[in-house]
Amino acid sequence: MAHSPKRPLSTKSTRFFNPGPVDNRHDTGDHVYGFTKKVDATYDEAIDRIQEALQAEGFGVLTKIDVKQTLKTKLDVDFRRYVILGACHPPFAHNALSAEIDIGLLMPCNVIVYENDEGGCTVGVIDASMMATATGNDSLTGLANELNEKLKRVLETF
Repeated sequence: MAHSPKRPLSTKSTRFFNPGPVDNRHDTGDHVYGFTKKVDATYDEAIDRIQEALQAEGFGVLTKIDVKQTLKTKLDVDFRRYVILGACHPPFAHNALSAEIDIGLLMPCNVIVYENDEGGCTVGVIDASMMATATGNDSLTGLANELNEKLKRVLETF
């Protein structure tokens, strides 16, 4: 079977996201890269509730990373209970990939839940507009804004 020759690497310039100077949005739950909310729920309750809220908004959870367990297994260090959920909204994913094939490097949408030292949990979602900005593709702005509306509604369920 004949193999096609390897294609040269693209000479397309890579665009890097530079959020600029660090600001004080952490106190409000808004970051350069996402939105967080402190909630009065147990860790397990928060995970269940956020997964239900994601599903209600049309997301599926593709991955579930138990950060505490991973760090214990790989580094033998203790860490707070912390999970990263990889959430995908198929229609939005299809539209984003159709507009910018390399946006897959920034997918899926990460959602976090972790225990706070003072009790309760923090839940957070990625800021989809940050992903659109990182690509430099203006056609993704409207899509990112719509996705952010859905992700913010997920946080509002708490």
